[in-house]
Formats: sequence, structure tokens, C-alpha cells
Amino acid sequence: MAALAAHHHHRLLSFSSAAAPTARRRLSSLPFSPRPSSHGGFSSSTCASGGGGTSSAAAPLAAAATSASLSLEELRRGCTTWTWRGMRVNYLARGQGPPVLLVHGFGASVAHWRRNIGVLSESHTVYAIDLLGFGASDKPAGFSYTMETWAELILDFLKEVVKRPTVLVGNSVGSLACVIAASESNRDVVRGLVLLNCAGGMNNKAIVDDWRIKLVLPLLWLIDFLLNQRPIASALFNRVKNRDNLKDILLSVYGNKDAVDDELVEIIRGPADTEGALDAFVSTVTGPPGPSPIALMPRLADVPVLVLWGDRDPFTPIDGPVGKFFSRLPSELPNVTLHMLEGVGHCPHDDRPDLVHDRLLPWLDGLPPPAAAAAAAV
Repeated sequence: MAALAAHHHHRLLSFSSAAAPTARRRLSSLPFSPRPSSHGGFSSSTCASGGGGTSSAAAPLAAAATSASLSLEELRRGCTTWTWRGMRVNYLARGQGPPVLLVHGFGASVAHWRRNIGVLSESHTVYAIDLLGFGASDKPAGFSYTMETWAELILDFLKEVVKRPTVLVGNSVGSLACVIAASESNRDVVRGLVLLNCAGGMNNKAIVDDWRIKLVLPLLWLIDFLLNQRPIASALFNRVKNRDNLKDILLSVYGNKDAVDDELVEIIRGPADTEGALDAFVSTVTGPPGPSPIALMPRLADVPVLVLWGDRDPFTPIDGPVGKFFSRLPSELPNVTLHMLEGVGHCPHDDRPDLVHDRLLPWLDGLPPPAAAAAAAV
């Protein structure tokens, strides 16, 4: 999740003596940053449902979502490998019907769609992919990860594996990778686009129009320098992937705290223990942010787009430049549909899958058939 990358920046401030105390206080007070909780971890803004926890209805909703989830073992058994440019890419295919491709965010994997794959596969052929550098996909030594590379991987996957017009569904940086891929393709390849809290870039350096980022941009460059020092990066990475610390991070990202279970912690932590994970983390956090969705979305006026945005996202806040852009986009592009999800954080599909499915499934059913869509694009 891109949110984890932003949180890694925050963690380094408290970890490294190179960061000044004043800078630490300033970063901690930013509106998009997690706020310290009384137990020393982090918690997100209070949900609209009241209090610092979940509403009385949250527990039944979480139980329903869990009962519909696929187990990690079931997901692993359903995966196979595709070779891309000599590197192994892990993916899952399940169900029958028009294809959709699920693309995770920073630090996540196929398993982060555990609460969606079963429901979607009842009416669609669902593909879910581990981007290079994450999950069970290869993490090649010395590889420079970029948004453009992930977009190329997605397009080649559609052409070589799916081989049909496909709806791309992405979360966070996965959303941005889908936007880039769609902007470089046509309706014969990308049939539609679903964006769940789309990131503004591969890391925070992309959001140069936000005063909150401008305030700490020199500090982010310092952090990049420190992360390129192997001992510092390794120590930070080991601290972040500690189970308790990781759970605190996830609690700061989710609106529905009941969704942050031990299985979710394992989904994020497990791949972090594999060879090459540290290098992928450093390359992603310190690399170029990539193209901006603000510049790319106007190119997609002929592609149906569904935007679902959790209003409690502390890392891509709706009042930030990217959030404001997407909130006004339906008034500028008639092909865009937007739904704000109340009390939901950065990962709506896992945070409140019921809300996502209530909006996603009817939208998918309302898309024109692939042949009609291709003809309309000509």
C-alpha cells in the first residue's frame, strides 16, 4: 500500500537521530499523517460512525466479510506463474465471465483481495496479480522499480494471458499503474477502469502541490538519502515489519478496525521476509514518483471509470490535491462515476468490501458488451 510507504517515512523520523526533533513534530502534526495513540502506536481519524472504534453494526459487517473471504491457503493454491521478461510473476485466475484484473497497492499482493475475489468470480473471470517486487513475484537484485514498468507489465499480462478486453481494478499505486496502462492502450484492451483511492505517485514526492508535502519535502529527500544507506534501511525495514508495529500501521490506514486481523498482518508481513523485499521497498520509496493521474485522466475520456474513495484515508486525503481532483472529475468528464465511502480508509476493498461490492457490481453489470465498447471507441 502506498500508505505504508508514507508511514515508513514517518517511522524513520522517530528511528533516526539524523532527523531534528522539530521536524518530527511538524511531520507528526500533518493532517495526512497518523496520529500517536495512547499506547504508543498510531490510529487514524475518528470514524463518522462515532468514537475511536467501530460502530455497533461494524462487527456483523466484518463477520460477513470474513465469511465470504478466501483463505490464504486457498489463494495460494489458486495461483500460478507467468514469465515476463525472464522474471516470474505470480497471479490468480478464478471464475467465468467478462474479465477483471485486480492490482494491489504498495506492500500488498493477490491476497489483499481475499474479500473480493470470491464475490467477483461469481459473475466474472477474476485475475489478480502480484506486481514485480511484491507478494510471490520475483524481486530481482538491482532492479529499479517504476510506475511505468508496472504499467507495461499489466498491459503485457492482458495481451499474453487474459487476451480479452478487461476491466482494471486498482488500489493506491495499483490504481495509478492501471491509469498509466489504460492511457497507453485502447478499448480493445482496457474495457473499464476502477480506482480505489488512487495514489498521486509511487511515493510522496509526487504531491508537490500540497502545502503539507512542501513543508517536509527537504526532509523526504533526507530520508531518501538515509534509506540508501544499507544498514539504516535494513534496520528500519526490520522494525516496520515487526508484527505489532505493522498492525499499528494498518490500524492507521483502515477506517474499519475490525478488518485489521492477524491474517491481514500476515498478508503484508510474509512477503517482506523474502529475498529482495528490502531492495524493492527502498527502490519504491526513493525512486521517481512517475506520471501524475491528474495529467493522465483527461486522456481516458472514452473509458468508463468508477472512482471509489474512502473519506478517512490519512495518506491520500480527499482534501489533498489528488483527492480534490478526483472529487470534481465527474463534473468535467461524463465517463467518470464517483462514490465517496463514509468511514472508510485507504484500502476500501478490504476495509469495507460490502460498500465496494454494492457500487462495483452494478457498475460492472452496466458496462456495454466488449464488442459494443470497441465499436464505440472507433
